Amino acid sequence: MKKLRLKKKTNLASREYSVDYKTSLNEEQYKAVMHDKGAALVLAGAGSGKTRTLVYRVSRLIEDGIDPRSILLLTFTRKASSEMLSRITSLLDTRAGKITTGTFHSFALKLLKRYCKQIGFSQEFSIIDQQDSADTIDLIRGRHLPPSIKKRFPKKNTLQKILSLSINKRESTLTILEEFYPKYVEYEDLINTIFIDYHKYKKTANVMDYDDLLIYLLELLKENPDARTQITNYYKYIMVDEYQDTNRLQHEIILLLGGKDNNIMAVGDDAQSIYSFRGADHQNIFFFPESFEKCEVYKIEQNYRSTEQILDLSNEIINAAAFKYEKKLFSRDRIGEKPYLVAANKERQQSEFVVQQILELREQGIELEDIAVLFRSSYHAFDLEIELNKSNIPYIKFGGMKFIETAHIKDLISYMRLLFNPKDVVAWQRVLMLVDGVGPATTRKIIENISDNRLNISNYKEVLPNLNKNIGISNLFKLVAKNFDPNDITYAASEMAFYYKEYMDEKYDNVNKRWRDIETFLQITDQYSDLPTFLNDMALDPPINSLDELEPESKEEEYLTISTIHSAKGLEWKVVFLIWSTEGKFPSAKSTHTIDSVEEERRLFYVAVTRAKDYLYIVYPFGIFDRESGMVLSEPSRFIREIGDEFLEKFILTEDEDDEGIDD
Repeated sequence: MKKLRLKKKTNLASREYSVDYKTSLNEEQYKAVMHDKGAALVLAGAGSGKTRTLVYRVSRLIEDGIDPRSILLLTFTRKASSEMLSRITSLLDTRAGKITTGTFHSFALKLLKRYCKQIGFSQEFSIIDQQDSADTIDLIRGRHLPPSIKKRFPKKNTLQKILSLSINKRESTLTILEEFYPKYVEYEDLINTIFIDYHKYKKTANVMDYDDLLIYLLELLKENPDARTQITNYYKYIMVDEYQDTNRLQHEIILLLGGKDNNIMAVGDDAQSIYSFRGADHQNIFFFPESFEKCEVYKIEQNYRSTEQILDLSNEIINAAAFKYEKKLFSRDRIGEKPYLVAANKERQQSEFVVQQILELREQGIELEDIAVLFRSSYHAFDLEIELNKSNIPYIKFGGMKFIETAHIKDLISYMRLLFNPKDVVAWQRVLMLVDGVGPATTRKIIENISDNRLNISNYKEVLPNLNKNIGISNLFKLVAKNFDPNDITYAASEMAFYYKEYMDEKYDNVNKRWRDIETFLQITDQYSDLPTFLNDMALDPPINSLDELEPESKEEEYLTISTIHSAKGLEWKVVFLIWSTEGKFPSAKSTHTIDSVEEERRLFYVAVTRAKDYLYIVYPFGIFDRESGMVLSEPSRFIREIGDEFLEKFILTEDEDDEGIDD
């Protein structure tokens, strides 16, 4: 009789690995890394090694024989994906390169290109960014809007935000209007009509916006069982970073990707959910465990960033939250000084104090690169910037306009998009308006002919003979009709740039700065070998800063960082100054009307405090008249007002010329 051997189950804890997981991780991290099958939620506090936990878990899965190609790691930025992939490869070996990693939107794009027929698109569909989306909505808005209500009707960017919030929150237009834009409720029907036509327009033009990527992926998973089975059979282990930042749409997608085994690990921190203005839903991280019959929950609370005193204050701030998972950050051996709470009598005194302390810290040997000044809103730093310039302190500011949002770069990308898809009417809309002598009526006529397949880049002379009189239009069509080498996109971009330079010279005063941005843009194109990949990356995860914004105000090697808190998330500094911690400014007076908005402000305050490693200064001006709210701001933020002396060293600034620095 033949024998069949029954294999014994392997005990993961006793198995030998090439990586020493047991000694490389703390006890909490190790438990999460060794999680085997089924759903899991990892609650990783600030500075607790969240990325390390994800990296080691992927490595452990591969060492256990899991096919790397079946592992999906979703993040919120391409930079985070690249960093994790690099760390996994360094930890293990090149097998890590076979895993699928990327943002939700890039992953959606990959699947939709593969299953484009199932959703009614051709494979050449283009991606438009938020500003292009707003411009397209504006085009449709103009067709529907009666002259009598133009002044009272929402502008294009507001309409785009209303639509995006409705999609990502999975709520009706009416609900969004009532919550965020109540003065426009009366126009709900007309707004919905514009949105319906906008979706039709995109389908005809074979383009998608950011939100469409998620909408169509969800539609694919829900309505195409064969496609869903193929996808869930391929991706058997799914990990999602920063789960507190997901929106309802992403949450639904993740649940559908789980397949029959639900091998999904969500990693995040409910205390750091600060992106509701983008549609992120704080509740998702609470809904996650409830979405499965069984879900293991792991808490990682040991902090490797901050001193015990900073952590004590952080815990005290978040303990007052209305909605939270119970956890407490701690440090085993990082003892330091209590955070400082400093009262200034006016904004200028606040700025002078911060500059004074930065200079003193610099004299004590702390580099400028180890210091950051954080604030709730970008305009809170205007006075500080004046003082920094007076004292010749080099700095770089984060939280301004993105490189990709500048008009000259968007113009150039529109030309590039036409090379890939000559029927991209959104790109045509932008570049035609740059041609001298072409107005909205001519633009609309050309676009309608392109949309109806009557006009293309080779027959424009015959179809619209009157346009031959416009040299600008003729030159534009000739440029787009050029047969560029698809593998040499830098040459194509250079040709487009030189064509565009004549327009730029006439329109802008600061041509030299803009041309430097374009030179940076050309350097970026040199990193790509094909146009579709380049255009997709520019739409989904573009470079953040222009060349000037990437450089400090001075050419010195070191510089100070000043940043909005939203832009500082995920970063850390030895010394952090948190300015304008005044009630009415932080939380903003506009954010105190609902418990949800107040709680998000609390989490934002918590994020700011947990960026500090060794020293934390919380500064607030008092007795300031705020024109926006019409009140005198005279108290520290509610988030620290009731915190006792055991957590904070409290000071008030004086104008005594004999005093230097902080004294009792």
